[in-house]
Amino acid sequence: MENKIFNLKQFVIITLITSIWINIAEVARAMFVAFPLMEEFFAGRIPIGAMEISNALIWGIWDTLLSATLVFIFWLCSVAFGNNLKSIIISGTTTALATIGVFWIASVNTGLGEWSTAGILFPIAWVEMIIGAWIASKLYSKNK
Repeated sequence: MENKIFNLKQFVIITLITSIWINIAEVARAMFVAFPLMEEFFAGRIPIGAMEISNALIWGIWDTLLSATLVFIFWLCSVAFGNNLKSIIISGTTTALATIGVFWIASVNTGLGEWSTAGILFPIAWVEMIIGAWIASKLYSKNK
């Protein structure tokens, strides 16, 4: 990456574009994999996956925060290592571990989840973050 100076406008635009992928991937992972596994775990004791407007807003905030974290970590990696596969892998992996990984460790630790569920969902989330970092990489390379 040629420009090592953080550009807020560029960051916001790349975050918003990357968040389109993150939103789609997060909702698909939740609806098709996470919610069925969680419903089985909680066995009808609490409702899982209810989609009211407040839930959708919280998901939108979560996904945007996740995207901003990913894009910022990618930018840091690209400054340190260049805009390349190494930066994509490091930023995607770091973001996945620091967000989804910590979430599932906390969920299992508090008795609100199982390692088997985390073992299924984390790899899917990791792939999401790698693809998101790849998108950020392509967008940063077009906006030098």
